[in-house]
Amino acid sequence: MSVQSQKRALVTGGAGFLGSFLCERLLAAGRDVICVDNLFTGRKQNIAHLMSNPDFELLRHDITFPLYLETDEIYNLACPASPVHYQYDPVQTTKTSVHGAINMLGLAKRTKARIFQASTSEVYGDPNVHPQNEDYWGHVNPVGPRSCYDEGKRCAETLFFDYWRQYQLEIKVVRIFNTYGPRMRPDDGRVVSNFIVQALLGQPITIYGDGEQTRSFCYVDDLIDGFVAMMQSPSDVTGPINIGNPTEFTIAALADLIIELTNSPSVIDRRPLPVDDPRQRQPDITRARDVLGWQPQTSLQNGLIKTIAYFDDLLRGQELELADGGNQHSALSLRKA
Repeated sequence: MSVQSQKRALVTGGAGFLGSFLCERLLAAGRDVICVDNLFTGRKQNIAHLMSNPDFELLRHDITFPLYLETDEIYNLACPASPVHYQYDPVQTTKTSVHGAINMLGLAKRTKARIFQASTSEVYGDPNVHPQNEDYWGHVNPVGPRSCYDEGKRCAETLFFDYWRQYQLEIKVVRIFNTYGPRMRPDDGRVVSNFIVQALLGQPITIYGDGEQTRSFCYVDDLIDGFVAMMQSPSDVTGPINIGNPTEFTIAALADLIIELTNSPSVIDRRPLPVDDPRQRQPDITRARDVLGWQPQTSLQNGLIKTIAYFDDLLRGQELELADGGNQHSALSLRKA
């Protein structure tokens, strides 16, 4: 492919869980990819296999500061996405969503690039409408411990649509629902990674509340398909569009399935529900089906099997400390034979 015809894609948060898969997909499609990440939650090992590709470049940069380069497409994924990480420095989380959006929108305006925003189902808060469709404005606490993420992402959406109205910028906004798969961090505090790691180690599986709260889990490959379909859609398709798996599961049912798939001796450990934790989360993906021709293809069981295999391999190379004894054991020795 000639330099003149090769599109350059910028992926912020490109060394993260989702970003690394997106970088792979864009390279496979013939893009020249610039991965931008400050490596707060992103990891170099997620993209190590891409570093030898001449069409791939890693730029360590915090998007709360301006970035000056040339690009044809921008995928803005940068922001801690799990409560453990986005509550660690809530001011920085809000800055990443808001200042980061301003900086990336400014870059898109200068370069006339099409720009994609990875928003979140958290813009719906603890919803009074079920399932959630894109016309629902949400039920969000603006001053709670999760607000840095929820309101930061809501403000980013506002900025994107103001740039679209004021400057006719080509924008694409998707709202991501719970996503899982290989390259999730074992310490990110998300329910799928928590349950899998606890099950593989034979530790109690922590369920907050009664376990009847629901989530919808989308496998990462399906989600990236949705990203690409959205970015390739006609310019008048701005979103927001929900991207997620509409099949709903209770947290208790997820725990039972993971225990079964790992053949784990783990038992359930129930704890109080965190502040502002939503009781229900299920996307209405009618718009994604109708406008993008997209819907998820991977069942929860099949996706979990792949994800469990990833964490199993990861734990084989680590020594983890058991909370009950303080002794170091290999992960393999902790599993049920």
